[in-house]
Amino acid sequence: MADGAVEVVQPKTETHFSWMRTRMSVERTLMSWVRTATALIGFGFTIFQFFDKMAAMEGVAAPQHPRAPRLLALSLIAIGAVGLSMALLVYRQTIRYLHGPEFALIAGTGDRQMSAHPAVYAAVLLVLVGIVAFGAVLLRT
Repeated sequence: MADGAVEVVQPKTETHFSWMRTRMSVERTLMSWVRTATALIGFGFTIFQFFDKMAAMEGVAAPQHPRAPRLLALSLIAIGAVGLSMALLVYRQTIRYLHGPEFALIAGTGDRQMSAHPAVYAAVLLVLVGIVAFGAVLLRT
């Protein structure tokens, strides 16, 4: 609209189910980010542990680039934690938009507050795990 007024979508069964599919799609996207971040953080920490234990074994030659596994591990952990943090921000913006005044009639939520999806709690916890893992690898000498 040219005058800046909010266009209200008319409530119909089709529009409500379309809104619900979009809402569930946002949840699936966040869960995909949680899986990806879990893999990145876990793989980064595992790489560091593997090469750290291997360097301590008898009869194993010294590595040519001793800092490479640590840098790779830190990179993977940071990418996982930062990527998931960014995904959480986009998730929050998208959910606020979907629960905005434009979609109030078709959302069917009334005056109820939005409740956080369990994937949000898992994502926040995983970001904290990533920060701890990053610190553990960074401080390990």
